[in-house]
Amino acid sequence: MDTETITAIADELAAAERDRTTIPLITRRNPGMTVDDSYAVQGLWRERAIGAGRRAVGRKIGLTSKVMQVATGITEPDYGAIFADQVYENGALIEHDRFSNVRIEVELAFVLGNALEGPDVTLFDVLSATKYVVPALEILSSRIELEGRTIVDTICDNAALGGVVYGGRPVAVDQVDLRWVSALLYRNETIEESGVAAAVLNHPATGVAWLANKLAGHGARLEAGEIVLAGSFTRPMWVDKGDTVLADYGSLGTIACRFN
Repeated sequence: MDTETITAIADELAAAERDRTTIPLITRRNPGMTVDDSYAVQGLWRERAIGAGRRAVGRKIGLTSKVMQVATGITEPDYGAIFADQVYENGALIEHDRFSNVRIEVELAFVLGNALEGPDVTLFDVLSATKYVVPALEILSSRIELEGRTIVDTICDNAALGGVVYGGRPVAVDQVDLRWVSALLYRNETIEESGVAAAVLNHPATGVAWLANKLAGHGARLEAGEIVLAGSFTRPMWVDKGDTVLADYGSLGTIACRFN
């Protein structure tokens, strides 16, 4: 895809984020668009955000579990960028109207103590490089219409990232069996979803290894200090204005937020 078209799509998505609107499917209007094209759009959007003063703090991985692939109809993982202004602390009051098509996912966040650079990063490399793991919720915000989306649409849309809420108890990777970390997701005191972290590629660290290796193909790496959301192990849960969300991770504590 030519640079002019990539720039036009990035402009359209930036306007949708600014105006809190939803645009028609990109692939419907650009049927020959590839995954590499979509990462070029996302990369341009990320570079512009950094140039405008936003601080990049990490990455998110999406569509790593079977429940998420079934929920979206997309069968391969993707990734997006996380900025400091998208990160909320436990108990935050969050503006619902900041996002579009607002949903919540249950995840584990890996905070890296050392950099990870592909192409041959393994699960064990990820565990060695991780400073700690902490419970997190991902707020999904889709700037592109949901019906009929493909992996290309989702990647262009920064993998539908809206925000991140983190909290609970940070743990070293040798203090808990990460495969068996589980969570109960409540909306307004009712359990809506539950899941186990092994649903993410059999081990959530596998998702981080996938990301490091994928980034290598795009000339990038994961840096020390970055936050990496490893992927959801529940289906996305819709949230409305006024909803209170709580995720109970058992021994790893709880995360809560409310949408005003």
